[in-house]
This record gives sequence, C-alpha cells and structure tokens, in this order.
Amino acid sequence: MSEKNDYDVIIIGSGSIGTTLAVSLAGRKLKTLVLEAAASPGQGQNKCAIGGVRATHSDASKIKACLKSLEIFSTWKSRHGDDIGWIKGGYIFPVYNERDEAVLKELLKVQRGLGLNIDWIGPEKVHSLVPGIAGKDLRGGTWSPDDGSASPLLSVNAFFRRAVALGAQFNFNEPVKEILVENGVVKGVVTPRGRYSSKWVVNAAGAQAAAVSELAGIKVPVNPDRHEAGITEPVERFFEPMVVDIRPGDRSKNYYFYQNSEGQLVFCLTPQPPIWGADRRSTSEFLPEVSRRMISLMPCLSNLKVRRTWRGLYPMTPDGFPVVDFPERLKGYVLEVGMCGQGFMLGPGLGETVAAYIAGSPSAEDREILSGFRLERSFSGQEALK
Repeated sequence: MSEKNDYDVIIIGSGSIGTTLAVSLAGRKLKTLVLEAAASPGQGQNKCAIGGVRATHSDASKIKACLKSLEIFSTWKSRHGDDIGWIKGGYIFPVYNERDEAVLKELLKVQRGLGLNIDWIGPEKVHSLVPGIAGKDLRGGTWSPDDGSASPLLSVNAFFRRAVALGAQFNFNEPVKEILVENGVVKGVVTPRGRYSSKWVVNAAGAQAAAVSELAGIKVPVNPDRHEAGITEPVERFFEPMVVDIRPGDRSKNYYFYQNSEGQLVFCLTPQPPIWGADRRSTSEFLPEVSRRMISLMPCLSNLKVRRTWRGLYPMTPDGFPVVDFPERLKGYVLEVGMCGQGFMLGPGLGETVAAYIAGSPSAEDREILSGFRLERSFSGQEALK
C-alpha cells in the first residue's frame, strides 16, 4: 500500500456525524480520510434536519454529549468566523395536562443533577416567551434557555471547511464497497477507485449504517423511520424558543417548531405509528396534520404561507438511543450510528468523545458518555424525550 493511501482513520459518511468527527480527529493531528458516496457534504439526512440543538434529554449520556455540542455551536462564529445561523433561543415544552406536568417535573431532577440549565416556568412566563400561545388549560412548562438552533447546511459546510483546513481529506462520489478485515482486525477499505489502509474505520453512514456495518460483519439494529418537515415564508421575529408539544395527535406524536435566523418558521412532526423505509417523497397527509396542530397551539400562525415541505430519514434504534461503540470482536472498527434523528445536535459532542478515544486520551466524562451507547445492550428501554 502506497503511503498516500495509508491513513490513521477512515470515516464512512460526511454528514452531521462524519464531518464533525473529522474536525476533532484532524485537530488531534490524526491523518483522516472521509469517504462519501454523494457529491458534497451533508447530502444525506443532514440537509433534512431542521436545526434544533438541545441538551434537554432524559438520559445522562445524551445530555453530556449535547452539552459539548452546545459549546461548539454557540462559540463557532467567534472561534472560526463562520456564521452558521446559531440562535440561543432555548427550548420550551408547554404543558396542558397533569400527566405531562408530572413527567417533565420528574425529569427535571435528572436534568439539573447533570448540570442542565432548565427550570419549570408558569403560564405567564410561557406567554412572554411564546406570544400568542393558547392559554386554555396551560399549566406552564419546562424552559432551557441555553439550547438553540443553527442551520444544518451552513454548519456542515463550516465543519467541512474546518476539517480540510486542519488536514482532513474528503473524497466525494466514492462509496465504500468493502471493509478489509484480517484476523479480527480492521485493515482498511475498498472503493471503486482503489484500496485504502487504516488502523481505524468509522461507520458514520447515517440511514445506510446497517448496510455498511454488514460489510464489517457486525450487525447493528438501525432502521430508518420517515419524518416530514416544512418551512414558511420569512416574517418579522416574534418568538425565540424551539416549541415542543409532546401531546399526541390523531396520526402523530409530538411536533416542534421554531423561527430560524432568517425569520422562517421551521417545523417537524413525529408520525404515529412510525413509517419505516427509505422513501423520501413528501406526502399529502403531513401538512394538514401538522398545520392543524400548530394553529391549535398558536392561532396567529394561520396566515403564514408554507414555502416547501420535505421528508428525511431518522436512523432509529429500538430504544431511541445511539450506538457509539468500539466492538471488541473487530478491533479498529468504530460505530457512530443510530442517532434517531438527533445526529445534528449530537455530532459535535460525540465527535470530540470518539476522537479522544481513538487518540488514546478519553476523559472520565468521555467514558461516561459512551457507557450509555454500547452496542451490546438490551435495547429494552425507551428515550423519554425522543
């Protein structure tokens, strides 16, 4: 193998996970190659993301990883100069029934214990943060002011440019056809253009993670679930937070929306039951369902014009938690998969943690983060704030 085709780490995929990991690896002076089947970064599920970034989760590993991500997103422009559309608008979960109030108040104990800046607020504060929100039966809600949002496309391209500046190499239009294994150890990969050797191969293939992992002989329980989203015309800014309504609808679970840096409302809906598969064509059912629910919550939204809708894939695991692991039965193979639609918010934080492991310098917090994302687990639990 020629020296030019010899790398420390090969990453498969250049989306929300692969590009951020490349930044962290290249920043540690590891020779990094990113292989991507598409023509440019972020062309898989990254460009379908709506841009929310929150540490408001129910699980310690997710909270700690996303606190790392929030630090990276919120300081990116001051550190590197790129405007990624970051808004520190916070997240608010309005509550209209006793059950949801009890659930969210119980979660507050875990969230605060892990250092999350979050509190229960009353109806008056909810109204001040989200003017026009429905007042009938409003009991209050949880408010996490340090959460926010950013543009997925601006961000992934900023991460890409930073990774390249630090020395990472990106090869586009180059899918991986084979993962080379010898005596239980990763040796590299094969693409239509040739062979590349490396000590580490990272599966960051998003919705294609299960198929890619089969090339390594490692099965991962990742199955894509289809979600739709949309965006309106821009209007003068009238609220800041991401609003998450966790009440179920007729054909959906939660839905959420926020006003981005350009004044447009971006919104998404969680279908119920889940819609499995890889068909990314928009449907006629989505907009009537989500608009009915949003207008019921905020009647002032009724006159907004929707510019477009789209459909993306959530690479789901059975319990709603990622798989981020270094499987013992294949040395050098790394899984950073199954983000369950949260790859954009998890990517930068997990990139730092995985890179620290690969570089041989994980902190105690890095070990704690990965302890919750092992491949060998029961998958019997369920993420409470998915």
